[in-house]
Amino acid sequence: MTNSRRRFISSISMLAASSAMPLHAFNFGKSEKLKVTLVGTGVRGTSFWGKRLVDQYSDILEFVGLCDINPGRLAYAKEYIGAKCPTFTDFEKMVNKTKPDLVIVTTKDSTHHEYIIKGLEMGCDVLTEKPLTTDESKCQAILEAERKSDKKLIVGFNYRWSPYATKVKELLMNNAIGKLVSVDFHWYLNTYHGASYFRRWHGEMESGGSLWVHKSTHHFDLLNWWIDSEPSEVFAYGDLEFYGKNGPFRGDKCRTCEHKPDCKFHWDITKDERMMNLYANHEEHDGYIRDNCLFRNDIDIYDKMSAQVKYANNTVLNYSLTTYSPYEGWRMGINGTEGRIEAWQDIPYFKNESIDEAEKHAKEMAQTGKDELTYEPVILHKLWNKHETIQVGLEKSGHGGGDKRLHDKIFKSPETQDEYGRTAGVRDGAMSILIGIGARKSIESGKPIKIGDLTDLEPKVSRT
Repeated sequence: MTNSRRRFISSISMLAASSAMPLHAFNFGKSEKLKVTLVGTGVRGTSFWGKRLVDQYSDILEFVGLCDINPGRLAYAKEYIGAKCPTFTDFEKMVNKTKPDLVIVTTKDSTHHEYIIKGLEMGCDVLTEKPLTTDESKCQAILEAERKSDKKLIVGFNYRWSPYATKVKELLMNNAIGKLVSVDFHWYLNTYHGASYFRRWHGEMESGGSLWVHKSTHHFDLLNWWIDSEPSEVFAYGDLEFYGKNGPFRGDKCRTCEHKPDCKFHWDITKDERMMNLYANHEEHDGYIRDNCLFRNDIDIYDKMSAQVKYANNTVLNYSLTTYSPYEGWRMGINGTEGRIEAWQDIPYFKNESIDEAEKHAKEMAQTGKDELTYEPVILHKLWNKHETIQVGLEKSGHGGGDKRLHDKIFKSPETQDEYGRTAGVRDGAMSILIGIGARKSIESGKPIKIGDLTDLEPKVSRT
């Protein structure tokens, strides 16, 4: 086996795809840099998959091309990322000219499949941001493309890599509460972060597949990983009752809206230099408005969501997503035959603290890596015994420390065995979105949806 970065990324992808071959079977070296291209230069692409890679891993990788349909945003992105490479508005031209080892896809969700499939067909390994895609047909096309290709696909699920999520996984792997029976999981988006989805293209079903797919895929992947089984059936309720057509008034966009004095959701994008440089200053190229009205009639996704999911191992999940909560955080209870695990993050009154919600979200998304270590509890309660409080150390920035750990695993230490199985491949990406896609179909039909009917993947009783 050659000592190359191409073999390096192919091998980590093989592990992601549940290959039986262990990482230590490969002899990785760093004698040549991994050649990387990025398509989609929005916030996530330019920061986490762009600037952070240049700042932290320039000794082992280099950007050889950046691509976006908006030439103005593309020019700014190159400067912000700090890349010294050509830019392209044509994806195939970029790949043909630069011959990358790895294509990173961070475009609009509904177009992920286009670049994933083209990248694989053109001889590249591909790493995509979540979600994998937005509907079952596109998902099936991706599955078939990877099977035909000798290249592999990694899905960037960062939540698995936070120390807090890992501690929950460790307890479950050690059979701390016996056989799993049921899980209650509830996520709360605040009126700052939650509202932002409805300002953007995410608020339109055609572009983002609804928050069942764009946002909840994070949560469903965590749950699939924790439960260590695959979903077999979903039944869901959902509605649009707060944003969109339900608003008391609507305007063109926040910058020009006549209702600024009366709208509690008014957002002045002109005070955010990065958002102006990335989006507002380049609207003429593609018509994308970043400070769109939350109450525009084009919004057709759900803002209230609840689902029940049955897993192949007979575990039952009760899930909900709230999009206009006073605070942002989550709470969960996992019930087993020998006890219960309770976990939560960012529930303010549990700590008797008050924090600005916008500031909290900015810190979570930050990639500084300079955040102080904090401690959050996980409660382990055995039947007929007193509960045990386990304090878990983590950082707040970079999605609870998950971002940097995911990067280190992919780009820095692929030879290190991961006992928790946190690297995600195409099957993981598919199973996470299929719950959300099934939930959408359940709401539309009023019936439970079998996950196995959506693609040719048959749900497994055990992921491992």
